[in-house]
Amino acid sequence: MADADITGILARVAQGDEDAARALVEHGTPLVLTICRAHRPRHLAVEDLAQEVFLTMFTRLDRYETRPGIPFTAWLSRLAVNVCLDVLRAESRRPRLTLGAEAAAWLDALTGGPETTDNAAAAKELVHELLAELDPADRLVLTLLDLEERPVAEIAELTGWSRTATKVRAFRARRKLKAIAEKRTPS
Repeated sequence: MADADITGILARVAQGDEDAARALVEHGTPLVLTICRAHRPRHLAVEDLAQEVFLTMFTRLDRYETRPGIPFTAWLSRLAVNVCLDVLRAESRRPRLTLGAEAAAWLDALTGGPETTDNAAAAKELVHELLAELDPADRLVLTLLDLEERPVAEIAELTGWSRTATKVRAFRARRKLKAIAEKRTPS
């Protein structure tokens, strides 16, 4: 889309034209999704982060100034990076949940230490804590396959993944889960 088109669309957005707002979002979506994928925090889906970028864009459109040689997409990309970084900073300030003594004992047992507990509630707490650190697709495949003990064929049908993709995703998710557990094990 040419800069002249963007200028016209921005003017229509300022007048409250919803079609122009949709056109602006459609124009910026590929760029914003690319930036969001590169800067996505663990707890947020790419689409949710992109939505946050577009909400911020609409609230700050009055600050945008057309400048010769600098396209709207440059402003939008800078805004998208800043929103992503703000979200990442906010995530780093969140307190990590701490495990109870029984759950920590389970974690130690899972990562090679002596098995010292048989408390099922502590094991459940540990599993939920570790799964929460995985991305949603990995968490889903492990929950369905290992916790709910559903067959691979059923998971493939539910998710739209092939059987092979489901098996590969589960294998990789288990490796990620193991790495997370080892990282959280007290030294």
